[in-house]
Amino acid sequence: MRDGLDMFRESRGTRKVTVFGSARTGPDDPCYHLALELAQLAVGQGFDVMTGAGGGVMEAANSGAGQACSFGLNVDLPFEQHANRFVSGPQGRLLYFRYFFARKLFFMRESDALVVLPGGFGTLDELFEALTLIQTGRNRPIPLVLLAPPQNTFWQGWQRDVQQGLVAQGLISPEDPSLLMEASSAAGAMALISRFYRVLHTAQPGEDRLELLLHATVSDEELQRLNIAFADLVAEGQISSGESCDEAGRLYPCLRFHLDKRRTGRLYQLIDHLNGLEVPPCRALQHPGERLLRGLEA
Repeated sequence: MRDGLDMFRESRGTRKVTVFGSARTGPDDPCYHLALELAQLAVGQGFDVMTGAGGGVMEAANSGAGQACSFGLNVDLPFEQHANRFVSGPQGRLLYFRYFFARKLFFMRESDALVVLPGGFGTLDELFEALTLIQTGRNRPIPLVLLAPPQNTFWQGWQRDVQQGLVAQGLISPEDPSLLMEASSAAGAMALISRFYRVLHTAQPGEDRLELLLHATVSDEELQRLNIAFADLVAEGQISSGESCDEAGRLYPCLRFHLDKRRTGRLYQLIDHLNGLEVPPCRALQHPGERLLRGLEA
């Protein structure tokens, strides 16, 4: 954990896209090329790229990002898991873990977005871990994108069988599918990630309330509309506006409220609504990969 904190300390100002997918995906598989293209686009928009450091989809993503913009979080396994050459070189940023739980801690702590391509038990384990932590309010909201080539129905079948089945039986809330987005191209996935941070800078959970730090101030009229449309999201009181500092001490406009922690899906719908608002030009619109920005800086 100490080594991980040291490794990531210098990159706190850059958002990171984590790419999950199968180590068994070969170079001829469309998913391999999709992961490579996704990483190239992510770096082009200012993001770093993080993977589990193995082969297949992970290798493709690190290849697309290049050593200077790649992170690899490897884990000791009896088979399949060897660090790929794009994170194991002298300029690569590679960390070895013995335990999955410590590795997952850093995936969730450092990720600003997750993109999941088709994979097996390990890939689905990472996806469900992220969903669980976000749904239960233990992790700040980040975009979760399911990505597969246009002719690949992996996620369509998964969403139908898992999500809709769970909703129909009342095992998850009807709005919980809002935690996930789906794309069939690298450009589409990056567009979803960039939009998630269009108005939202970050979410800061507190002991008794949640703060949404924004790149623009919400008008009094819009605040009234939010309190009507998202009243079911608030456990008590109302959504209020103000200012708050992020982890770097920079001041931002914010919305704060007592979140009903059973309504995380509705929280994602609120974030989507905010990101659709008309806002004055700001640096965040041109540089979505930068994490630490001045709130209203042009």
